[in-house]
Amino acid sequence: MSAACALAEAGLRVKLLERRAYLGGRASSYRHPGVDEVIDNCQHVLFGCCTNLVGFYTRIGVAERIHWTTTMTMIEPGGQQTRLASSRWLPAPLHGLPSILAAKALTRADKLALARAFRKLMRPVAAESDETLGTWLRRNGQTPGAINRFWRLVIASALNADVDEIALPYAAKVIRELFLNSAEAGSMGMSTVPLSELYSGAEQFLREHGGEVVFNASVEGAAWDEENSQWTLTTRTGIHVADFLVIALPFEGTAKLLPLMPPADGVEKLASQIARQAHGPICSVHLWFDREVTELDHAVLLDREIHWMYNKSRLQPWRTAKGSYLELVVSASREFAALSREEAIALAVRELAEFFPQVATAKLEKAALVKEVRATFTVPPGIDAARPRTASPWPNCMLAGDWIATGWPSTMESAARSGHLAAEAVCAAMDEPRTFLDPDLKPRGLMRFVRTAASS
Repeated sequence: MSAACALAEAGLRVKLLERRAYLGGRASSYRHPGVDEVIDNCQHVLFGCCTNLVGFYTRIGVAERIHWTTTMTMIEPGGQQTRLASSRWLPAPLHGLPSILAAKALTRADKLALARAFRKLMRPVAAESDETLGTWLRRNGQTPGAINRFWRLVIASALNADVDEIALPYAAKVIRELFLNSAEAGSMGMSTVPLSELYSGAEQFLREHGGEVVFNASVEGAAWDEENSQWTLTTRTGIHVADFLVIALPFEGTAKLLPLMPPADGVEKLASQIARQAHGPICSVHLWFDREVTELDHAVLLDREIHWMYNKSRLQPWRTAKGSYLELVVSASREFAALSREEAIALAVRELAEFFPQVATAKLEKAALVKEVRATFTVPPGIDAARPRTASPWPNCMLAGDWIATGWPSTMESAARSGHLAAEAVCAAMDEPRTFLDPDLKPRGLMRFVRTAASS
């Protein structure tokens, strides 16, 4: 979508082929038949540092549908709360220090350990580092409390993997972007409308710029006409001809497409890169209660299987039904993903009552479990070698998708960046260079003076 809209804005005639009947892919919504409610396939969030995603939202006219916050509430079983927020008076990277120092969920030793880690991670880690986050944490004296209540929850959730499976450079990037560079970079945004409604703005934008969206158009064959320099795609909805092709699929979808593409040098290398990719699951439990059980918009839940609570009744005010609709998210947990629907929902409700006592007296009216087993790609050490660049083995064909070489982990920002990079590559191939990639937010405060050379 980001590639298509950028190219349409540049004046190209664009046709977007979508396999499903709606836009969004892994960031979409649908009416769940079991509860007769429109739900997102999983709660997605963005941050102020996601400049290309924000730029994409601005381009298609939906930026005002994002609710932004600069606070995060951590809750312990029993209900004790810790509020993390940025100081308006202290410069980066000190803006988050007061709330960390006041955090009831962390001991003095935990806070000192985190301060030492943050200081070390102010400078980027060498991209070629083969160390895992877990190994680095133990080597740098992180306490069990700091690991379990911060690193395993906040960072492992952001990267959807256990600390022993995360490449240190990606963890360091998350820390710098969300906690150190600036308060603006770490602000968190959530859609106030269902995701497919949010991304319907892309369809409207394309149509207004002479483009077209074709739904239910799974590709069944692709041929390159060397003489006329054109691609011909065969889909179940018909034949489509184009001068340029952008393949914007998850890595497993790209793997299925390879046998349908023409032979070319470099296809085997691309296939081997795809073979090194792995999925990380994310589960979400959707609960509807007959009454309000919390006034919080969202929260981080400590020491239990459920990790994040999103109060969709408050975040999406268009929902007028009485009571509470909460979405609970469990990241980086294959054990939870293996539970049955009944087991997962019962566990979630039982644990939720430990954080919000009102749950015990509320009536659970309906519930749904969504398992996104292919939610993200994982980022173990060495993964960058398996992330291909925008150029593909075929002529006039570009690659996009969150998994290609964007420098970002598996996020909507990485997907938006990949689309902008692909759009730039198309324009460059036409000898009409354009810039679509939105620049990163610049570090602020004292972080402006931190050297950017990699450290260890």
